[in-house]
Amino acid sequence: MRLALMILFGGFFWAFLAFDRPALAAAGPPVRTLSATADTSIRTRREAIKSIPLDRLEASDREKVAAVLSNVTVFRRMPTKVIDCDPKMYLFLVRHPDVVVSIWELLKISKLQMSETGDGAFALSEPDGASVSLRFVHQSHDTHVIYGEGTYRGPLLPRPVTGRGVLVLKTGYVRETNGRYYITNRLDCFLSVEPIGAELLTKTVSPLVGKTADNNFTQSAAFLSTISRTAEVSSRTIRALALRLDRVQPEVKAKLVVLAEAVNRKSVAARAENEKVKR
Repeated sequence: MRLALMILFGGFFWAFLAFDRPALAAAGPPVRTLSATADTSIRTRREAIKSIPLDRLEASDREKVAAVLSNVTVFRRMPTKVIDCDPKMYLFLVRHPDVVVSIWELLKISKLQMSETGDGAFALSEPDGASVSLRFVHQSHDTHVIYGEGTYRGPLLPRPVTGRGVLVLKTGYVRETNGRYYITNRLDCFLSVEPIGAELLTKTVSPLVGKTADNNFTQSAAFLSTISRTAEVSSRTIRALALRLDRVQPEVKAKLVVLAEAVNRKSVAARAENEKVKR
């Protein structure tokens, strides 16, 4: 189960643990749901596969992704979520999941540990025996494709089990008349587990994995919004957090601080403009 969840969500930023969203901001932003339930149907799986820009992937990456898609143990389209978030902050956090996982670790929300191993590549580990390597094989404004490989060692199975996964994040942006951006998140997950673990996953673990996944997708999306809204109110809070993220590269922490300050300035300017309108 741990391996399945880590492959499914470690590549983006969803931890496998259920947790309460930390109070970075005084009041957490709401998350709107466009689809209330997950979808695991064959029809949706086919639609999801067609939406993957395979022609834009490097040949070696395309081969790896295709291998997963041709041997899917579990497919799940998460309930579609809409969050209030600055677009630049959103893209930064999506593309630097180590920042989010490190904040969770710092706040003792989870025991996951994540570090960047290369451009768009990350290593994720968890004390109870699961480890995953993940890499963005495609990034654009509205589509991210992540490929992951992992191993689980633990008491559930007689020997280590390996698995591979593909995540496809589709994003839409809407700017409301009040100037705020609302971002739609749709995540398609494909998991392929070697035969020794496939039966356990599909018959015993899959229902639990799905429910936990849906919950964590909602919580994690809300967490991104919380970081963005916290930056609006106090960029100093984000700066203080960034300085304590020991697993994050210095240049990434510096970019987080710069982004937080930009979000804060934009928010201050928007509030000032609104005050003028009221007068």
